[in-house]
Amino acid sequence: MTNQAIARSAPHHRFLWPVLATLMVISWSSGFVGVRYASEEASVVLVLFWRTLLSGLILLPFALTIGPRMSLRSVLGEILFGVMSVFLYLGGFALAIEQRVPTGLVALISDLLPLAIACLSQPFLGERLTRRQWLGTAIAVAGVLLVSFESLSFGEAPFWAYALTVGSMLIFALASVLYRRRRTEHMPVHQSLCIQTLTGSALFSLCTLLQGNIAPPMTAEFAIGMAWLVLFATFAAYSLYYTSLRLFPVAQVSAVIYLSPPVTMVWAWALFNEPLTAIMFIGLAVTMVGVWMTSRG
Repeated sequence: MTNQAIARSAPHHRFLWPVLATLMVISWSSGFVGVRYASEEASVVLVLFWRTLLSGLILLPFALTIGPRMSLRSVLGEILFGVMSVFLYLGGFALAIEQRVPTGLVALISDLLPLAIACLSQPFLGERLTRRQWLGTAIAVAGVLLVSFESLSFGEAPFWAYALTVGSMLIFALASVLYRRRRTEHMPVHQSLCIQTLTGSALFSLCTLLQGNIAPPMTAEFAIGMAWLVLFATFAAYSLYYTSLRLFPVAQVSAVIYLSPPVTMVWAWALFNEPLTAIMFIGLAVTMVGVWMTSRG
């Protein structure tokens, strides 16, 4: 089904948004699993390079043969979004982690993305949040803080590395708002994602070459991690996110990302036997209430 057909049918299917939101938060939070497997024997930058390269190469034949002919203007636009939402967003967090910013803090800042989008949606898009939505946003943030509290620490990284995490999150928020605002016709998601991931891979290759090694580890763990990152954390997560942005208000779409931390905890418990605590369940419940209020506003 084309994006135009989905857009025409969206108002008539009351369950379309709940289904998209559920699939999006599951795929978005699953990125942790792929990184956990793939980064055992490789640097984070090397993982990002192979993730984006494989994603782009798999999509390339479909992008060239299925869908409308891509114009230079539309390709340049997608390259810009690739720089912002793939290279600067993912790469910024990767660099921050390598500079020893605590992973829990990086994850928390990343999961505050919907708050930044909510603040940007009014001046850029004219999408004003109601009082109920702002209250829901505050409740969702409180839930995320509860879930992340036990893993938080501040570490001894340089100040610019902490600023980098905030900047990376803000760049992706800005890219999301601009993507929703763009005046030109959207190309199909598979073409858009192909260009963005290939753009990211080209830039990540330079970073990887500076580290001196671009070859992937030939291990089962790395292969499993790559398959997971490509199929779930890239194809599913980004495709669902971009499709939802075309159909629904950007603040509503981004609000479900608040559920990523607690769902990630469930992934970690199911696959790696990491413990689940009572405060995590409380945080999950609080976050769900906040997301429900924001989405219904």
